[in-house]
Amino acid sequence: MPDELNHLPLIERILAREKDTPGALLPILHAVQAGAGYIPGIAVAEIAHALNLSQAEVRGVLSFYHDFRTTPPARHTLRLCRAESCQSRGAEALAAQLREQLGLDDHGRSEDGALALRPVYCLGACACSPALELDGQLHARVTPERLRALVAGCREEVKAC
Repeated sequence: MPDELNHLPLIERILAREKDTPGALLPILHAVQAGAGYIPGIAVAEIAHALNLSQAEVRGVLSFYHDFRTTPPARHTLRLCRAESCQSRGAEALAAQLREQLGLDDHGRSEDGALALRPVYCLGACACSPALELDGQLHARVTPERLRALVAGCREEVKAC
């Protein structure tokens, strides 16, 4: 909670600017996450109060939309495509490799905060399967060796990511 208090001025500025806008909840949540990197717990109470909502209503929206985070993000995000084309070209084996290499499930985050895994169901690179996105950069025709190198680069904070 003490670290969350550092985000209070940001939250207050966003609320002052957006609270009277019709349908303000989503724009406020997006703005808080853009500024803080996630939605701190303190933001839920502040947003609920400013918009005359219950905290449960705000938390309901947070849990419904998968792109909102309630914990600080990992330094790197790897999104492995799990659609049919990538599956037929080895994505499931890559997912198993990631689970083994990192000891995480498909929605996990490494203990050191270096890497978060997220499945995605189409990156639009079907002709270049299997594909993944690492920090917004597309990597196509990914092999187990290349995946191992990408993950190692993220964990070592090498500019490979």
